[in-house]
Amino acid sequence: MHELQPGLWHWQAPHPAWTSEEWWPQLVSSYALDDGSRLLLFDPLAVPEEILDLAAHRDPVVVLTAPWHERDARSLVERFGAPVYTPAPDTAEDLVRKYDLDPEQIPEGWHSSDVEWLVVGGVGEAVLFGAGDRLPIGVEAFPGRSQNDLVLWIEGARAIVAGDALVDFGRGFEVPPEVLHHGVTHEQVVQDLRPLLQLPVEVVLPAHGPPADRAALERALA
Repeated sequence: MHELQPGLWHWQAPHPAWTSEEWWPQLVSSYALDDGSRLLLFDPLAVPEEILDLAAHRDPVVVLTAPWHERDARSLVERFGAPVYTPAPDTAEDLVRKYDLDPEQIPEGWHSSDVEWLVVGGVGEAVLFGAGDRLPIGVEAFPGRSQNDLVLWIEGARAIVAGDALVDFGRGFEVPPEVLHHGVTHEQVVQDLRPLLQLPVEVVLPAHGPPADRAALERALA
């Protein structure tokens, strides 16, 4: 773990669902931001003890860039009673659109298992949000590569937190071709992300890869 700026920390941990057959690296990134009253935990996994100790003296809040980035969210909810801000899980219609599936291939009554314990099971407080929303925790949501894979702007830290639309898989900071859904082009995603360049971004915090700076963001969206 290291402090990127006062009150903003980054750490990496091996993703528990990773296998050698995955095309993405095993280590994933998480972040914590102390705003003086709340402790925001972004896509948290294997939260360091120092951060957990701080959470006991703040109002901890879990913030997900995508519902499949829930990682250790449930254990934090059960330990601290933290609310979870998350984009909505996929619906059957989302699967049809994203993966060009025949609707008849999807079992009747199907629903995503992402944050199922939270949204369906009622464990903890779920706050669903989408692109364009300004959250009461000092975060604004921008489009990413889909309606539930978002980029978050933290004005107080001049930072953006990115889900799967902006990553570093070892080739440098980029919009990776591996994550594009059916019918979505690289150019379309880049176009949707370019409004980020109008913000006074100083640091970029991807869920996959190390933190990057504004110059890296500009190169990725050139």
